[in-house]
Amino acid sequence: MLTEKERIDLMTELSIELSQVQDMDILMEHILSRARMVANADAGSIYIREEECLHIAFTQNDTLQNRLKPEEKLIYSSFCIEVNKESIAGYVAVTGELLNINDVYHIDSSEPYHFNEDIDHRADYKTKSMLTLPLKQFNGEVLGILQIINARDGQGNIATFFQEDQKIMCHFAATASMALERARMTRIILLRMVHMAELRDPWETGAHVNRVAAYATEIYEGWALRRGECRKKIDRVRDRLRIAAMLHDVGKVGISDIILKKPGKLTLEEFEIMKAHTTIGKRVFIKKASDYDDDAMEVALNHHERWDGTGYPGYVDDTDTPIPGKVDANGKPLGKKGEEIPLFGRIVAIADVYDALCSKRVYKEAWDDERVHATMREQSGIHFDPELIDIFFERIKIIHAIRKRYKEESSKT
Repeated sequence: MLTEKERIDLMTELSIELSQVQDMDILMEHILSRARMVANADAGSIYIREEECLHIAFTQNDTLQNRLKPEEKLIYSSFCIEVNKESIAGYVAVTGELLNINDVYHIDSSEPYHFNEDIDHRADYKTKSMLTLPLKQFNGEVLGILQIINARDGQGNIATFFQEDQKIMCHFAATASMALERARMTRIILLRMVHMAELRDPWETGAHVNRVAAYATEIYEGWALRRGECRKKIDRVRDRLRIAAMLHDVGKVGISDIILKKPGKLTLEEFEIMKAHTTIGKRVFIKKASDYDDDAMEVALNHHERWDGTGYPGYVDDTDTPIPGKVDANGKPLGKKGEEIPLFGRIVAIADVYDALCSKRVYKEAWDDERVHATMREQSGIHFDPELIDIFFERIKIIHAIRKRYKEESSKT
């Protein structure tokens, strides 16, 4: 158990940490894990509000996690709750007031809200104490809900959340809300950039880029853990990679509609023009303002390179001119090969191809999992980095869960 001074010191440290995270999903993971740390809670969830629904963004549960193998991650079902007073989270979203419940199985019958016991039954878990707080925007509107479950005492036994827990968590929620509102604006700007590409290429959707980005961060995490990287560095790099991966195809804004919207296979000449989206994407980020520009440039330029060196654009300068000494017999640029391809490019290549195979396109139906998995394995050492493909399949259950979470809103896929 942390002393009050230790909690205050931790809150100061966490405020700085949260202010440095740019991606909304990575930030929500941080908020939930740090909230549980501050309050010594066994479990928790964070919801984001979209109109009149609360969509679960992340769930964490130490008890359930400890039942898994060390390399496994807890996979939770995506669902939403209506914003009304019937549920605990819905009540907090409507009223904007926190709820501190000592035992969710014994809520006074006069209260409008109730606890859904089916969630516990399905997970084989017993919820008791619950502290639910609103995450409010600057204008007072509720942006999301932070819910922490089963406070633990010094011996690890389930306890209640005390008044001092409420006080410190209210302060934490205010700090987290400011960081979340900033990250939300960053996400909106990114998705508007994606939408510009979508206006040109109907398959470049918000759901697609969110899936690719989420797959990429999972693959990177596995790669980094194999190398013994510290958690703090992993989280920092995941934040940068997720934003870069969302922008992998932003260069398509510079490609003709005739090519992007062609209802069929491209000719060789058209494909040569299409290849330029990688170098156009690089030029979008050439005036660097931060590490995020470096990462976005790396991904945009390299996500179509192949492990065997037959990808594109290969070794070209900022004007798409082949680099001397890096050309084939016909004077065309050689493709980067193996670890000559930057790590982020190798990772996003896997994420992007996987999502394309799983999705419907004008020239193909969505493939089933068996066919997709077989193709990904066959391309190990040809299109893809063999080690990264191994990591991809180690995390395939999580990959599948991500795919379900970010579904297309239309019939395009």
